[in-house]
Amino acid sequence: MVWSNWFLILYLSWAFFISNTHELQTYQAHLLLQLRKHLEYPSQLDTWESYNGDLCNLSSTLYMGIVCEDNVITELKIKGDKVVKVSDFKGFAIPNQTLSESFSIDSFVTTLSRLNSLRIISLVSLGIWGPLPDKIHRLYSLEFLDLSSNFIFGSVPPQLSRIVKLNSLTLDGNYFNGSLPDWLDSLSNLTVLSLRNNHFKGSVPPQLSRITTLTVIALCHNQLTGKLPDLSTLTSLHVLDIRENKLDSELPAMPKGLVTILLSNNSFSGKIPVQFGQLSQLQHLDLSLNHLSGTPPSSLFSLPNISYLNLASNMLSGSLPNDLSCGSNLGFVDISTNKLIGGLPSCLGNMSNKRAAKFGGNCLSIGAQHQHQKSYCKVANVESKQSRGRIIGALVAVITGTVLVLMLLALGVLFLCRRYCPRRTLEQNTFSKVVQDHSTTGVSSEVLANARFIAQAAKLGTQGAPVCREFSMEELMEATNNFNSSAFMGEGSNGKIYKGKLVNGTNISVRSLTYLKKHSIQNLKFRLDLLSKLHHPHLVGLLGYCIDNSEQDDMKVFLVYEYVPNGNYRAHLSEARPEKVLKWSDRLVILIDVAKAIHFLHTGVIPGTFNNRLKTNNILLDEHRIAKLSDYGMALITEEIGKNEAKGEAPKSRYGMFLA
Repeated sequence: MVWSNWFLILYLSWAFFISNTHELQTYQAHLLLQLRKHLEYPSQLDTWESYNGDLCNLSSTLYMGIVCEDNVITELKIKGDKVVKVSDFKGFAIPNQTLSESFSIDSFVTTLSRLNSLRIISLVSLGIWGPLPDKIHRLYSLEFLDLSSNFIFGSVPPQLSRIVKLNSLTLDGNYFNGSLPDWLDSLSNLTVLSLRNNHFKGSVPPQLSRITTLTVIALCHNQLTGKLPDLSTLTSLHVLDIRENKLDSELPAMPKGLVTILLSNNSFSGKIPVQFGQLSQLQHLDLSLNHLSGTPPSSLFSLPNISYLNLASNMLSGSLPNDLSCGSNLGFVDISTNKLIGGLPSCLGNMSNKRAAKFGGNCLSIGAQHQHQKSYCKVANVESKQSRGRIIGALVAVITGTVLVLMLLALGVLFLCRRYCPRRTLEQNTFSKVVQDHSTTGVSSEVLANARFIAQAAKLGTQGAPVCREFSMEELMEATNNFNSSAFMGEGSNGKIYKGKLVNGTNISVRSLTYLKKHSIQNLKFRLDLLSKLHHPHLVGLLGYCIDNSEQDDMKVFLVYEYVPNGNYRAHLSEARPEKVLKWSDRLVILIDVAKAIHFLHTGVIPGTFNNRLKTNNILLDEHRIAKLSDYGMALITEEIGKNEAKGEAPKSRYGMFLA
C-alpha cells in the first residue's frame, strides 16, 4: 500500500511537470509567432510556422537561432537582409528598406519583453524603425543586446541603465542622435560598448572612464566633438575605435593593456604622447588624418607587438634617428604626407616581404620621388620653433603684466582706504543712531547697526533685486485656497508649509509660524527685510511676508518663499524609488552647491548667519536639480535669537555631520 502511494505521488508530480512544461512551450511559441508577425513575416522565420515540434529543438541557421535552458528561451538571434544604409533617413518608413508604416516598435518591444528570461538578443538588419522604447528595461536578465543595422533613431533610453547584468551593448549602424548617454557607468558589468555609425554629437562623457570592466569601446563614424577623456583607468580595455569624428583635443594617456587604437580622421592636435611608446601590448595604431605635430616617439616603431603603424597625413616634423629600431612584428608603416626631414632610417628603407613602408609627401633626403623640397618642411619646423618662442614670450608678458596690475590695484586700494575710512566711520555711526532711535526692548541696536551687506550681497540688495513685499492675508488665502489641506506640503519645527499660486501665476510656498507679541512688529519687519536681501542662486528666495496680529498673545507670521518643485534632497537618497535616486556625481554637485550657499551666508553678511538648520530635508532641488537651501536665517526672526541677544550670547552653529 505504501509503495502504491509513493508511485501515485511520483506519477502526479511527473504529470504536473509535463503539463507545466507544455504550457510554457505553448506560451513561448505563441510569443515567437507574434514577433514574426511584428517583423512582417521575414522568410528567415518561415520554419517557425511549419515546425510542429518544440521550437527549442529547432536547428539554428545563419539567419536564425534559438537556444533554451530548462525549456525556457534564453537566446534569440535573427538576421535579416535589409542592409542598405540611407543617408537621408527622416524617421519614417521607407519602402523595401524598413518595415512598413504600420510597424510599431513599441508593440514589438512589448512582445519581446514577455520573453523575460532572454539573456542574448541579436536582431540585425531587419528594418526595425522608430525610437527605442523605455520598456526595453523589462528584459532584466539581458546580458547581450545587438540591434545593429536597423533604422532606430532618437536617444538611447535612460531606462536601459537598469539592465544591470548587461555586458555587451551593440547599436551599430542606426540613426541614434543627441549626446552619448552620461549614465553608462550605471552598467557596471559592461565589457563591450559599440555605437558605431550613428549620429551622436557632443563630447565623450567622462563617466566612460569609470566602467573598469570595458574591453571594447567603438564610437567611430559619429559626430563627436571636444575632448577625449583620460581613459587610463580602464585597465581591461583592449580595443579603442573612435575614427571619423570631430574630436579636437590633445591625445590623453591610454590604458597599458590596449591592443588596438584607431583614432584616425579626427582633429587631434599636439604631440604624440611619449606614453604611447610604452604600450607593450599594442598591435595596431592608427593616428592618420589628424593635426598632430612634433617628432613621433622613436619607441612607437619598436614596440614588441606592434604590427600596424599609421601616422600619415598629420603635421609631424623633425627627423627620425638613423639608428631607429623597428619591432620584429612591424609589417606596415605609413608616415607619408607629413613634414619630416633628414634621412630615412634603415629599418624603414629596406624593402622586403616582411615590411611595407610608405613615406611619400615629406622632405626626406632619400633621392626618391614624391618628396617635397626641403624648404617646404623647413618652414614648418621654423614655424614650430617660432610658435614655441611666441608661447614662451606670451607667458612672460602675461606674468609681468599680472604682477604690474596687482601692484597698481594694491596701491589703489591703499589710497581709497586712507581717503574713505573716516567717511565710512561716520556713516556707520549715523546708521547706528537711526536704528537705536527706532529699536525696542529685546533687540541689540549694535547687532542691527552692524548687519550691513558687503560684496555680492550689497550689489544684489541695491541693484534691481526684488524688495521684500508685505502680502495681505486675503492674497495668501486666495493663493492657498484658504489654506486647504490639498495645499498642505508638510510641517517642521518652524510651522506648517503650504503650496500656493499668486494671481500673476507665480508658484509660492508659504510657511506659517508663531511670533510672541513681546517683540515689536517694527523690529520683526526689519529682520524680515534683512533676510529678504540674502539673494544667492543656491538659496530659496524670500519674496515677502504677512503679519497677522489679530490674536491676543501671539502674532501669526507667514513667510512667502519661491516654490522649488523637485522635492528635498532626502527624498532623492531613498531607495524606495530607484528611478529618482541620485548618482554619486549628481550628489557631489548638489553638495558643492550647498557649500557655496553656506559660504555666502558666512561671508555675505556681517555678522554671518550660522544657525541655518542644515539637513537633507532643508536642501531643495529645482526642476534642473539645482540645490537651494531653505530654512536659512530663521534665527533672525525666531524667539530663540531674541533670547540669545538679550543675554548677550552669540547663536550656536548646528551644522554637525549632516553628510553622514
